[in-house]
Order: sequence, then structure tokens, then C-alpha cells
Amino acid sequence: MLRLIESGLTRLGVLLAWLMLGLAVLASSVLVLRYGFGIGSTRLQESVTYLNALLVLLGISITLTANAHVRVDVWSSRWQDKTRALVDFMGVFLLLLPMIAAIAWFGWDYVSRSWAMAEGSGDVGGLAGVYWVKSLILVGDALLLLAAGAFAYRAWLAWRGLVIEPPVEQHEL
Repeated sequence: MLRLIESGLTRLGVLLAWLMLGLAVLASSVLVLRYGFGIGSTRLQESVTYLNALLVLLGISITLTANAHVRVDVWSSRWQDKTRALVDFMGVFLLLLPMIAAIAWFGWDYVSRSWAMAEGSGDVGGLAGVYWVKSLILVGDALLLLAAGAFAYRAWLAWRGLVIEPPVEQHEL
């Protein structure tokens, strides 16, 4: 199950990496159209914002899966592997899971209100379906919960000194 979760999130990470390239092209297009040709498009500008939201909200779980999240290496670099694993395990339960629960708790009402009114853009000429984008809050939270479970399990195994297979390889573009 651990490998399945990590493999799925890693594949999602590869897809998001390609979408990041699309974001760069889209954002560059907005700039060239606006400042090169004097053409502004609310739809294109909102597309950049929505794609960025997708990349961030879904990419958080990939960062945790890759063990690339922010750490205070000043301390943890001096710790033994078992100590680092215990801190990682406890960090999931004391810090990450309460944050995931808070996002779900507050995000549910926020997203459901958006769906109830079929929320669209507040700008003239903007994109419809803002509620789809807001739904990424809950989707990203669910993916983060999966990643947190896999991360905690791997940390627990390492703390116990059990031999485990290495994490899923990260794919290069």
C-alpha cells in the first residue's frame, strides 16, 4: 500500500511538472499580449491563477512524498537516523494532521458555499466554474492526508529499525 500511494503521488508529480511548463508558457503569453500588443484577457489571466492554484494545492503532497519539505537542518542534520525518524513521525501527528483537519473543517464550508451558488468569476469576462478551483482545496487536503500517512508509516518503520525498501524514485523530466 505504501508503494502504491508513493507511486501514485510521484506520477501526479510528473504530470504537475509538465503543467508547470504550461503555466510558464501561459503566463508569458499574457505578458506578451498585454505589453507587446496591448491586448488584455481576463480569461487568460485567471487561467494563470487557477493553474497556479492547482499546482500548489496538489503539489504539497508530492513535496512531502519526496521528503523535500522545509526542515530545520541546523538541528536535524546532527541527529541519528532513528531520532530524525521519531521526530518526523511525531511531527505528522502533532503538527501535520491537525493542520490537515483544520483545512478540511474550514475548507468544507467554503467550498460547499461556492458549489451551492455555482460561483463564477467576479470579473467581467472571467472564467466560470470558480467552485471547481476551490474544490482543489479539499482534493489537495485529501492527497496530503494520503502522503502524510505514507510518510508517517515510513518514519515509524525507520524508527523501529525495520528494513524498508527505498522510497519511490523521483522521475526527471
